Amino acid sequence: MLKQLFTLFIVVAGAVSAHAQQFKALLFTKTAGFHHVSIHEGVTGIRNLASRHNFSVDWQENADVFNEKSLANYQVVIFLNTTGDILNEAQQAAFEKYIKSGKGWVGIHSAADTEYDWAWYGKLVGMYFKTHPAQQTAFLDVKDNNFPGLERFPKRLLWTDEWYEYKKPYNADDLKILISLDEKTYDPKTSQGTGMGAEHPMAWYHNYDGGRAFYTGLGHIGLVYSDQSFLDHLYGGIFWAATGKGVK
Repeated sequence: MLKQLFTLFIVVAGAVSAHAQQFKALLFTKTAGFHHVSIHEGVTGIRNLASRHNFSVDWQENADVFNEKSLANYQVVIFLNTTGDILNEAQQAAFEKYIKSGKGWVGIHSAADTEYDWAWYGKLVGMYFKTHPAQQTAFLDVKDNNFPGLERFPKRLLWTDEWYEYKKPYNADDLKILISLDEKTYDPKTSQGTGMGAEHPMAWYHNYDGGRAFYTGLGHIGLVYSDQSFLDHLYGGIFWAATGKGVK
């Protein structure tokens, strides 16, 4: 009987090992400002990515998860269309320690419209949101298709989204630009100006304070979370931020 139980244990353990997931992600969607209606479509899209690419994802809107013990369970934290002041000082300190331990962060769209008074976070994101014109179609230029998820992208593609303009200055030497926006192909005018000029980044990544950070400005419109091109782009950032792999 003991021999049979031992054999059963080995079989079950082997099955669990065979289905072990690559990494664990925390998906965070708290908003203290504008609330994107596309958040739920984004959650569904990222859950589908987790099923497709064999990682696990926990969705939270309660900031209490930002403590040292809970964060230790994750290899990457994803801010999906967060806005405003969403973490208190203790939660901020726990998250800073998490990144310094070598973990990863992914920011989607209005993650750049988050925590303006937290200078460390601003450097993690790379640039804060400034303004945007009406949603329009424009051309995107892929600057580096060697980054995970961009391998099959054309050098130039037509896209419709809410085009963020970001606050300057930013550290161009630190941020590795993946995708830029051609302002000549849409109307960038707003009450605050006429765009960012010749260099208008829309997605980037960098190593920061011991960890990794990836940001994409795409992701305002709900249907992009079922668009395979965007999902490839998003998973590439999640994979790199979680594992550090895929960049030569």
